[in-house]
Amino acid sequence: EIADLSSFGAMSIDKHSTGGVGDKVSLALAPLVASFGLIVPMMSGRGLGHTGGTLDKLESLPGVRTDLSSEEFLAQLAEIGVVISGPTNSIAPVDKALYALRDVTGTASSLPLIVSSIMSKKLAEGPDGLLLDVKTGDGAFLPDWDSGHKLAQAMLAAGVLAKKRMVVLMTDMSQPLGQAVGNWLELREALDVLSSKGPSDVRELVLVQCALMLEMGGKASSYLVGRQMAEENIKNGKAFQKLKQLVRAQGGKEEADRIVDEPSRYSKSSQTLDVLATQAGWVHSIGAREIGAVNVMLGGGRADMSTRIDVKAGILLHRKVSQPVQVGEVLATVFSDFDETVMAAAGTRILEAFTIRAEAVEAPQLIGHILVNGTTMAWSQYLDIQHR
Repeated sequence: EIADLSSFGAMSIDKHSTGGVGDKVSLALAPLVASFGLIVPMMSGRGLGHTGGTLDKLESLPGVRTDLSSEEFLAQLAEIGVVISGPTNSIAPVDKALYALRDVTGTASSLPLIVSSIMSKKLAEGPDGLLLDVKTGDGAFLPDWDSGHKLAQAMLAAGVLAKKRMVVLMTDMSQPLGQAVGNWLELREALDVLSSKGPSDVRELVLVQCALMLEMGGKASSYLVGRQMAEENIKNGKAFQKLKQLVRAQGGKEEADRIVDEPSRYSKSSQTLDVLATQAGWVHSIGAREIGAVNVMLGGGRADMSTRIDVKAGILLHRKVSQPVQVGEVLATVFSDFDETVMAAAGTRILEAFTIRAEAVEAPQLIGHILVNGTTMAWSQYLDIQHR
């Protein structure tokens, strides 16, 4: 079944990320885009292996459902213009089974299966346009640029054949995105972004992707105008209010509403551990895949689709690549309900995931390339064109 969104009286634009570690962009982006009157029918997935899932993160709020029926999906779009849900009983129903099979057969990184999984959901939603964020680097499903580019081209071709407006970004996942890794921790970071706070890399991706989606949806005359609009709707609180509408519409209880307004009310893990630097210098790399694997070890992710997760568990990074650090300073804080033995093992693995050297290093480029109008160009070149 393909959803018919033509009766809503507005353009429908969706976004999908191929995922990684710490990618909470969709949680802030969907309500931000919807705050401009565009329809955002976001059908997302769950965490698998070292990568997190948007649905698990949203469900960390008490009462929130992401198993909407097709009827509920469309009714919510009509009411508030935005949905974040899993595949329904009639829209891409086979994807859940294929997702589980990819896990047990070791084919999670298969390019044809990734394309079919993503595009079957996205095209079945019936959007007018689609923005895709293809991650490359250590924490991505396809770590090397060439494989990521092939995936970007394949999904772009599928969208064009389906007569959709398409833009694809290729972005960095060589280190975790933002500071938070873990379901509630990442949702809180998304709340921070919509409150004009949060890590600069997450803020940048939210603003960039919103600007491109506003341009695709005819709300902005250019990328630069769209970016200014996105900044304004974060500043004036309209995006935050749209997120609150989303939480309520999908079953969020009064407790969830209070937590969104006051995140410090959220229940805490019973165990915390600070991981301290054992040498001074500059952070040269943070193994994103290993950080994601440690999150699974702490209960914050799943080894297979049957695993029950602890939404409180996770890791908060206090240093990122290119930043200086002194001996004894906190590199990361670990949260879990597991005992001290597991916490100590997690701390050791996180420390080993950091590479610290004596010489300074530049931060990795967050956005590498954009695929638009059948052309792949460097993001810096695209920005130069926009500023002319």
